[in-house]
Amino acid sequence: MRTLSFSDATLEAMREEMRRDPTVFVYGEDIVRQGGIFGQFKGLPDEFGDRVRDVPISETAIVGAALGAALTGTRPVADMHFADFIGIAFDELANQIAKNRYMFGGQMNIPLVIRAPDGISNQAAAQHSQSVEGWIQNIPGLIIVAPSSPATAKGLLKSAIRQNDPVIYFENKMLYPQKGPVPDEEYLTPLGKAEIRRSGKDVTIVTYSILVQKCEEAAKQLEAEGIDVEIIDLLTLKPFDRETVIESVKKTHRCVIAHQAVMTGGLGAEIAATIQDQAFFWLDAPIARVGAKNVPIPFSPIMEKFVAPQTEDVIRAVRRVLYREA
Repeated sequence: MRTLSFSDATLEAMREEMRRDPTVFVYGEDIVRQGGIFGQFKGLPDEFGDRVRDVPISETAIVGAALGAALTGTRPVADMHFADFIGIAFDELANQIAKNRYMFGGQMNIPLVIRAPDGISNQAAAQHSQSVEGWIQNIPGLIIVAPSSPATAKGLLKSAIRQNDPVIYFENKMLYPQKGPVPDEEYLTPLGKAEIRRSGKDVTIVTYSILVQKCEEAAKQLEAEGIDVEIIDLLTLKPFDRETVIESVKKTHRCVIAHQAVMTGGLGAEIAATIQDQAFFWLDAPIARVGAKNVPIPFSPIMEKFVAPQTEDVIRAVRRVLYREA
């Protein structure tokens, strides 16, 4: 094991996959000139030349070109700069990329990755702070992943690049500088499989991305109260690992779902509905959800913190499902 930052782990994944497969290339805004605004592409142009490209500010062109490149036999990795901008290319994403393989009877693969930095980050304000997985989850034909650590960031990106279907890779901006252990040897983090980050018997917390850390902080504080929390890190948001979630809920009989996205129409609602469908009779309390308040993310630091879900919100939710507290 070595210690790498989240950003460096994704950079290492890109370098390894580009060395392994000459059809992999990456492009986006400020990748060559700046190494990516979070340093996640630094040094790649020196080794791979024109397989790393800067492009004009046109998300429609960036995403549309990824489809064309994938159809001609390459494996493009397109960077969205900020996940918020993915809406500009929604027709290309929802009506073309997600549907081409199906509409043409599976005659071609669509092996592309769209990297989308997301989440609330140091007063980036309303247009640069969103968690937009809820926009994407309703579209059949797309895979969605969201790593929570340097190790999962590298493993998921490598798996996404090798996948023959389109993958949206959400990487929370506040995770980039954070460091953690990463295996020395080559490895892949499987798509569609959740990770049990902490075993427990009293309450299941289902979470992903940046909220994994807040849930782990909450679990430590709750342990002092004698509450044993199980934490499931989804890693793949679509299709999420229903089996692991359901088996955990059947064991603990209580569930909290936590994410940084707003709760309205979010992934937490889909997970809650799945538990209701498949494990209702094992529940001893209603499912609780934790998420951002349903407003645009404010610029003010105080208001930003108020809107974003915090460790204390997770703790309150756990107590609510255990003790029926308000």
